[in-house]
Amino acid sequence: MINKEMISNDRTGEKYVRIKHPSGLDIYVWKMDNYNTTHALFGTKYGSINAKFKTKNDTNFVTVPNGIAHFLEHKLFENEDCDVFSLYAKTGASANAYTSFDRTCYLFTCTMNVYESLEILLKFVQEPYFTEATVQKEQGIIGQEIRMYDDDANWRVFFNMLQALYHNHPVKIDIAGTTESIAQINADLLYKCYYTFYNLHNMVLSIAGNVDVDKVLEVCDKHLKPNENIELETAFEYEPDTVCKHEITQKLEIATPIFNIGFKAKPEDGMERLKAEIETNFVLSLLADESSDFYKKLYDDGLINSTFSSEVFSGDGYFCSIFGGESRNPIVVRDRIIAEIERCKKDGLDEERFNIIKKAYYGDLIRSLNNAEAVATAMLNNGMEKLTVFDNIEAVAACTFEDVTVRLEKQFNTENVAISIVEPINSKED
Repeated sequence: MINKEMISNDRTGEKYVRIKHPSGLDIYVWKMDNYNTTHALFGTKYGSINAKFKTKNDTNFVTVPNGIAHFLEHKLFENEDCDVFSLYAKTGASANAYTSFDRTCYLFTCTMNVYESLEILLKFVQEPYFTEATVQKEQGIIGQEIRMYDDDANWRVFFNMLQALYHNHPVKIDIAGTTESIAQINADLLYKCYYTFYNLHNMVLSIAGNVDVDKVLEVCDKHLKPNENIELETAFEYEPDTVCKHEITQKLEIATPIFNIGFKAKPEDGMERLKAEIETNFVLSLLADESSDFYKKLYDDGLINSTFSSEVFSGDGYFCSIFGGESRNPIVVRDRIIAEIERCKKDGLDEERFNIIKKAYYGDLIRSLNNAEAVATAMLNNGMEKLTVFDNIEAVAACTFEDVTVRLEKQFNTENVAISIVEPINSKED
């Protein structure tokens, strides 16, 4: 029996449907009348950090090589008969996929042939085909990709920062793994991980646009293969609250030094993580967005340029706030940021600016509901956390200046900071 539920929000007047399909899959459909574009994602809660896991069929936790989630994503686009992209070419859909730290998603965007494209999506993700020959071929391809990213300064400055922040958590390991780890991957391991993490009880289908719920369900009923709930568990090694090291530097072929400065904080889950992300984003804007006096001072002093930015980075077992950009003196930028955080803790944040920033943030969320890709992505991301799209809106609306002030104290321990710098090869040694 299909469990269908309407999720609505009085504040926005919007609604969408959540379906618990008999196969075990959670399905989210947002019908957007008079829209030409439809966006769909089929995702699994399986990313690069999930290298240690067990199911009810395993006596002990299983550990697999790093990079296998990303490897699987590549391999699923090849089946026994043809390449999946050639199938999408016939329907006119634009298809893609990505692997992040905690999920893998397959997606398409189209303006016609929605249900034919949905059939392709559901079929190829559920039909793995691996042989030792195709695995060896892919090892060479992904090995080249890894080496390419080894020379990417923006990629390296980010992962070096994560390696400085985290002692044991696998978030510090490159999503694609290493050439050594992917060399350990074989067809049997791929099938093991596939049938563990691509179980429909661990997956979400999200589709937004000019679609009919019943037609979506008709396609799902035809192509979804019922799965037993295998009671999947994932695990991580113990992670201390402290940073691993405070500074890490690398030299590459670049013109200007780039940096990432990370403030490590305790991770959250579910609704608490959502609130922490929103409140921390407000803190970052109040501290150092382009309208802040602090940003203008750094800019006027020649310490930063227009590349300077900040963001919240969080997931299962990790949470940090990041400042990044280009600078001739990144250590001075770090010290200035630390001093500004301590000043704001002592003197307080600007409540008037908070109210302005909150209105802008809320407005951006409301406007995003008019974009099929943004809506479908939000349904998938929130659905994987057992939240709704409207939880974001309600959390922003409920956020107070006092909440943000508390978050500044809680999230920005200036002892728990690490800086990653990538310098030009010809820069002078300290």
